[in-house]
Amino acid sequence: MELISALLDLCKDTTQPVIAIDGPAGAGKTTLAHDIKLALAQRYSITEIHMDDLYDGWDNALTDQLTDVLTHLVAAHKKSAAISLSTYNWQAGAFSPVAEIEKSELLILEGVGSGQMAIRDSLSALIWIDIDESEGLARVLARDGKEIESQMRKWLATQEQHFAGEGTQNAADFVLTT
Repeated sequence: MELISALLDLCKDTTQPVIAIDGPAGAGKTTLAHDIKLALAQRYSITEIHMDDLYDGWDNALTDQLTDVLTHLVAAHKKSAAISLSTYNWQAGAFSPVAEIEKSELLILEGVGSGQMAIRDSLSALIWIDIDESEGLARVLARDGKEIESQMRKWLATQEQHFAGEGTQNAADFVLTT
């Protein structure tokens, strides 16, 4: 895969590289993150963090709180330190107690908001995956259930506003379409 070769090349001269995979809901970011992790696992120890685990529920997901958490994660990783992290429990509607994630050589951030301006200077690569909005919505509903449709419709507007303000797609090193 040419993308893997390019990522290896971008990461090879960087201490503690960070890859972010961003784009609209349903585009395939989680699948790509998993595939990249598998492909690079023989070269690096890898921590993969999903934005869904960092959002403060539906209504407070793409806020300064997420930016602060991402800044903390990247700073700890760049120092080759363990990462202290509290993940969101969607069923309980609250964050779990803080847990330590062992240090690794490569950090993969995956999900809407993972390619924020606040951390871009620390990224070895920013990947944008694009998808038609209606197709992305259909994929999410097929995966997560029709009962979240009203939240997802609000989310589509929230993510669109976020991407417009952040200029994420235009900042990407790689743009993929599904």
